[in-house]
Amino acid sequence: MALIVQKYGGTSVGSAERIKLVAERVKQTVAEGNSLVVVVSAMAKETDKLVKLAHDVSSNPCRREMDMLLSTGEQVSIALLSMALQDMGQPAISLTGAQVGIETEPAHTRARILNIQTERLSRHLAEGKVVVVAGFQGITNSGDLEVTTLGRGGSDTSAVALAAALKADLCEIYTDVPGVFTTDPRLVANASLLDEITCDEMLELASLGAKVLHPRAVEIARNYGVQMVVKSSWTNEPGTKVIAPGVAPRPLQNLELGRPVDAVHFDLDQAKVALLRAEDRPGIAASLFGELSKQQVDVDLIIQSIHDGSTNDIAFTVDRASLNHAEAVSTALGPTLQKHRGSRVEQTEVMVDPEIVKVSIVGAGMIGRPGIAAQMFHTLADAKINLQMISTSEVNVSCTIAAKDCDRAIAVLCEQFEVDSSPAPTNAIGPNCPPVRGVALDLKQARLAIRHIPDRPGMAAHIFQTLATANICVDMIIQSQRSRLNNGQMTRDIAFTVPQMDMDTALKLLKEISQSLGDAEVTAEPNVAKVSIVGIGMLGRPGVAAQMFEAMADKGINIQMIATSEIRVSCVVAENQGAEALQAVHQVFELGQTHQIEIPAR
Repeated sequence: MALIVQKYGGTSVGSAERIKLVAERVKQTVAEGNSLVVVVSAMAKETDKLVKLAHDVSSNPCRREMDMLLSTGEQVSIALLSMALQDMGQPAISLTGAQVGIETEPAHTRARILNIQTERLSRHLAEGKVVVVAGFQGITNSGDLEVTTLGRGGSDTSAVALAAALKADLCEIYTDVPGVFTTDPRLVANASLLDEITCDEMLELASLGAKVLHPRAVEIARNYGVQMVVKSSWTNEPGTKVIAPGVAPRPLQNLELGRPVDAVHFDLDQAKVALLRAEDRPGIAASLFGELSKQQVDVDLIIQSIHDGSTNDIAFTVDRASLNHAEAVSTALGPTLQKHRGSRVEQTEVMVDPEIVKVSIVGAGMIGRPGIAAQMFHTLADAKINLQMISTSEVNVSCTIAAKDCDRAIAVLCEQFEVDSSPAPTNAIGPNCPPVRGVALDLKQARLAIRHIPDRPGMAAHIFQTLATANICVDMIIQSQRSRLNNGQMTRDIAFTVPQMDMDTALKLLKEISQSLGDAEVTAEPNVAKVSIVGIGMLGRPGVAAQMFEAMADKGINIQMIATSEIRVSCVVAENQGAEALQAVHQVFELGQTHQIEIPAR
């Protein structure tokens, strides 16, 4: 007999008829010999109605009272589903987050789970009852016992956290789509349904806007080894398995507030190649990385900074044995990449550095915590270690530094984050693993840049700590490879992306920083889009990034910025070209299917 946690979203319980259908599915699961905990959301549109009511009576509703109000939506759902089950002869009991023992931090409307008391749950399950739990909510573990809600995606988070606490065999997420797709089916008609995906891949896709699962839920599954499957509430299709890694047992106390960083990884076998002043036009990255791919040169990090006039800088890393080959390819291509201004030519310069290492912090707990990258930068700056390249994702922040600083960097980072270090894993991949699992588009990004900042340890730390203090989550971070002499000191540019809603605040903070630096210049571009590919299969396979760049070049789409991690490549393009770029990239990796899957209306 298996212990299963099932979660049903708002559309799944959106009417009396749908609640009865859910009750039939739940009863059938029990009839197959399983013990069952069911987590439900508020009925579809109910939360929106409650929010509107709050704003009808108050211009600025108190967060505490919003939690009291919004938590009632799930209470309606759990009571109705329990009644439906009881009417079918299936013993059931409904419990609020407080009654089930979901303890949270005292942060109204955005609380994280600290602990789950499972005694009452276990008792009701032993009695043969289906336990129907209100998702999205909990209670503080202080003496006041305040009702809290978990924020967006809270019911997913509740379900996976309960599965972790109960050591459930499976967590089933039922929604209004058949599973996880290779991309948004509303933008690409022939998007394919995935049979399976790893937690690391799902984390990247969820953080990039795939709304079928919330990143916090995937983070818990990854940290506690919870096996999940995403299914449709309307069919009996198998859905998409979300495969969690085998993990060592870890305490459930501070369940969502554990260490944000799991480990410090390092790669000593790295060398850097940089092309300075390449022409800023479609096809440049495609030409360079396409030729490297043909020569079987495997590229790790790729960084393309913002344009400077009509030229750009591109830097990448390879293993040291490939450096001479990569330099030769880059030098041969240089004349074809340079900018012509009439009779004058801005020559592309190739620079190499064999004496670098890559140091990374990794951990799913970094999601939604904007200060972690800044903490890394501060730690290295305090050790007088300068950053050469920066590349970020939701679960990984990588920097290249001088090889002579490696041991010191590893030591201070391990001490700061209280973790161990290890060589970067090679992640052996089976031959049938696709290079790209999914493609994502984020149209809600803005790009900011601060130019001519002093090239010395601590500048990146200062910038991103200031933004983190304002609770601004930074996504892509690009530090230019070209240094310039400005008023007697060497300077660089740093560009990054933030959510559009945070652009004005970030811009104000950057201007304040620039004033303290003298000649620093701040720019902002609100109309950008980010297109990303995700897949563990790109590890050790030359040419994956090149295919992405070529697909966009063929459509005449110019790439403004590039940043990569081990399993993700992201490009910033003009917002009005985002959808076209997504479709082109999805097609080039042959992720489409012959028969379109129908998506039920919401």
